[in-house]
Amino acid sequence: MLALNTHNMMVNKITEAVIYESPDGGETIYVRESGSTQRQLHSQSPKAQDLHAQLQEDQLWGQIRRAAKTNAALQDALERVKVIYQLSKS
Repeated sequence: MLALNTHNMMVNKITEAVIYESPDGGETIYVRESGSTQRQLHSQSPKAQDLHAQLQEDQLWGQIRRAAKTNAALQDALERVKVIYQLSKS
């Protein structure tokens, strides 16, 4: 009986299909089981990692700008950043 259960487990493992998907031409690869909509990140190219990091940074600056509308300390800090940026361009 133990051998039969082991055999059934082996058959189930063999018949489960794994699907690899890439929404961006191979830069980012996700994996999911056949029939499932839940996917996990499998790998990312350095280019995709850089893009992801840049998007996160852009989102953070957007959150900071929105929060600065009601936070005087953030408003002041952003004004100082703008001045430093303008001076550094000269």
